[in-house]
Amino acid sequence: MKTVYEVVSIKQIIKEVKTDEAFIIRSPEDGAKVAASFIWNEDREVFFVMCLNTKNRVVAVHRCHVGGLNASIVMPREVFKSAILNNSASIIISHQHPSQDVTPSREDIDVTKRLVECGKILGIEVLDHLIVNESADYCSLKEKGYI
Repeated sequence: MKTVYEVVSIKQIIKEVKTDEAFIIRSPEDGAKVAASFIWNEDREVFFVMCLNTKNRVVAVHRCHVGGLNASIVMPREVFKSAILNNSASIIISHQHPSQDVTPSREDIDVTKRLVECGKILGIEVLDHLIVNESADYCSLKEKGYI
């Protein structure tokens, strides 16, 4: 009998972003500024994950999924993958609507609730889900009571 081994490889690409300050999240507005700086001008929905340490410092960011014009399929395993690889205590998830309207859809609310439950199981708290746009407007689903 021959022994067969399966090798699993998870690849994480690290890209440094030059900035004069550390991204420390103290409020939904802080999180929205960070997210918007990365994804505000996309022409399709981009689902974005900020991985935070225990002091709410952003230790990694991850463009989790690029969707279509008005939708993005979000898989919990993809959302939490970068958080696990970076030993994150918590995450803030974010996306933008190409229409620039920050009003959450029913799907946005449903995926938020699903990811919060997954985070509880994994021990990685979902602090907020932010919808951002280019004019610095945002919607915090935590402030709206969905988290």
